[in-house]
Amino acid sequence: MRMTSILSYSFASLVAALAAAVSPAVAQDKVLTVYTYESFTSEWGPGAKVAEAFEKGCACKVNYVAVADGVELLTRLKLEGASGKADVVLGLDTNLVAEAKATGLFAPHAIDTSAVTVPGDFKDDVFVPYDYGHFAVVYETETLKTPPTSLKDLVEGDPSQKIVIEDPRTSTPGLGLVLWMKSVYGDKAGEAWAKLKGRVLTVTPGWSEAYGLFTKGEAPMVLSYTTSPAYHMVAENTERYQAASFSEGHYIQIEVAGVTKAAHDPELARQFLAFMTGPVFQTIIPTTNWMMPVGKTSEPLPEAFGKLVQPAKTFLMAPEEVAANRKAWIDEWLAAMSAN
Repeated sequence: MRMTSILSYSFASLVAALAAAVSPAVAQDKVLTVYTYESFTSEWGPGAKVAEAFEKGCACKVNYVAVADGVELLTRLKLEGASGKADVVLGLDTNLVAEAKATGLFAPHAIDTSAVTVPGDFKDDVFVPYDYGHFAVVYETETLKTPPTSLKDLVEGDPSQKIVIEDPRTSTPGLGLVLWMKSVYGDKAGEAWAKLKGRVLTVTPGWSEAYGLFTKGEAPMVLSYTTSPAYHMVAENTERYQAASFSEGHYIQIEVAGVTKAAHDPELARQFLAFMTGPVFQTIIPTTNWMMPVGKTSEPLPEAFGKLVQPAKTFLMAPEEVAANRKAWIDEWLAAMSAN
């Protein structure tokens, strides 16, 4: 009996010791899978800093799955359906939320968003904004001395001065330009695209490819954001790249994230969304994603953000209007860009 008791005690002690040693590792094995776009997870993007900050308080591991751009995110979700692996989808925008909801793949976020403020006061029970920015034509000042001052000026300007744009079928900036053109030109957008075609050097799948070509000097203009020059001012200490202020106004992008119904740990996913609206995440965003924060930051924005273009007018269509017309408007763009 004594030997049995000793053995039992020793075995129990061993199990307890192993449990104590293994428990932290098991806790760390909890994984949050976040679908997003490539620039978010790039070397200079916010992904790594966001993951590091969130992991400090979640006893989990953030796993990013990245595609080229936001529209491609929605396409992937539709293809995967209910078998998708995403817990959180980060990188859609308000132009896509109606279609995203229609998939039936998302659950209500059920978090307090009272501290979130965006132009137009967008609020939703499924998707939570995390940043915003106005689309703009960014130009290289040493090559282009007289930038366009309006969308009309861009459309009808010198065709030898090229611009790189993104594909609206795969890219949220590309879709944003389609909606911007439609907001200004209405039923004559097709004619405007036909005129602009001569200035388009190439159409890329996503923003990263387009901006890369621009900074390599392939074209003096690129479709980007009013906030893009802040990167060059802060990170490179140069004002060489600037955004053109358009007299008609600028179309806005409000980026959002949501929790999927298939989330392995819905509570953890919602914890991430709540973290996303807080000061730690919001402080990371301006100088990594180079967009405007939607909540309070723990420190002031860099001085460069005070030098950016302030649009006189903001365009933003209702998500339902975009969902109802997106295919037709993209087909209009495609017809104009494909014509001889």
